[in-house]
Amino acid sequence: MSNVNIKPLADRVLVQPAAAEEKTASGLYIPDTAKEKPQKGTVVAVGNGKKDEPLTVKVGDTVLYGKYSGTELSVEGKDFLIMRESDIFAIL
Repeated sequence: MSNVNIKPLADRVLVQPAAAEEKTASGLYIPDTAKEKPQKGTVVAVGNGKKDEPLTVKVGDTVLYGKYSGTELSVEGKDFLIMRESDIFAIL
């Protein structure tokens, strides 16, 4: 887990994306140009939720999200995504 000094507001969630796959299941290495953007990550921080809608995800959850979900940001050399909870498809 990463300690970061960002506190999302309302229904926003801060996610640290998982690393992109380095090789296929059969053992072939994937070049950087062919790597796909990960769609799985770990929740690092959560907001307080909306007045009538509490958040269902919590810090430490591994989640699946849309390919183009969220806004990318870099803090202290680490990459994060900040997105609405509604952009998260599932908790693993």
